[in-house]
Amino acid sequence: MIAQLEINTRSAVELVDITAAVQQTVKEKGMQSGVCHIFVPHTTAGLTLNENWDPSVRADILMELGKIVPLRDNYRHAEGNSAAHIKASLMGASQTILVEDGRLVLGTWQGIYLAEFDGPRRRRVLVKLVSD
Repeated sequence: MIAQLEINTRSAVELVDITAAVQQTVKEKGMQSGVCHIFVPHTTAGLTLNENWDPSVRADILMELGKIVPLRDNYRHAEGNSAAHIKASLMGASQTILVEDGRLVLGTWQGIYLAEFDGPRRRRVLVKLVSD
């Protein structure tokens, strides 16, 4: 069974911490041990794991992605959101996280982020739990 999270983004580009929502899904489904697959079915958004304590890390990531993939750069895609597609490809569309004792196995400072690159939008994040 696949659980679906609905995430409303507020900015054109942002990293939204979805760790608590994913953990809540694990809790609601009663999973104790296994893997949690997370997938974002969008071409201008992605998923990443990174530090969730200091918000300046998120700002730095977005700043550097903006330098690597500028908003305007003679792209051919007619919709004007090529940078969003490229950044989403760099982030990737999925993450897999271990679950043990009913908890996501994350590092001390790790969080799960929906990476928005073409917002604001209402995004879907799909969660598939596979028990041991």
